[in-house]
Amino acid sequence: MSNFLTPLSTDDLLSQAAKENLYLKLIEQLNKDFNFANEAVDFHSSITPEELKIELHEKIYQLIQYKFAEYLSLLYIVDVPENEVKKLDGTDIMALSEQVAFLILKREWMKVWFRAHY
Repeated sequence: MSNFLTPLSTDDLLSQAAKENLYLKLIEQLNKDFNFANEAVDFHSSITPEELKIELHEKIYQLIQYKFAEYLSLLYIVDVPENEVKKLDGTDIMALSEQVAFLILKREWMKVWFRAHY
């Protein structure tokens, strides 16, 4: 039984998911939670990790800029730890949305990984 390794970056996380053959499950989980938050996304199973990273970042940026209530709802549904979000510097929205996208991916990856291993 392997142990859960907390990813240090988005690239690290996506390569772990691919190595464990859980990348598609990660995409399914993202689609599911975004849909629960009424922010439909459709990340196709053919999306590359690089495209996923870019599209997720753009989606979070759009939510922060134009649909803040939906953004907060998404964070709640995904179950991103509030204290981790509060630690982020919100002065640069581009940087913030990239960091939040990573927090979302990290939480979704935990769900997928634990479901696959336990």
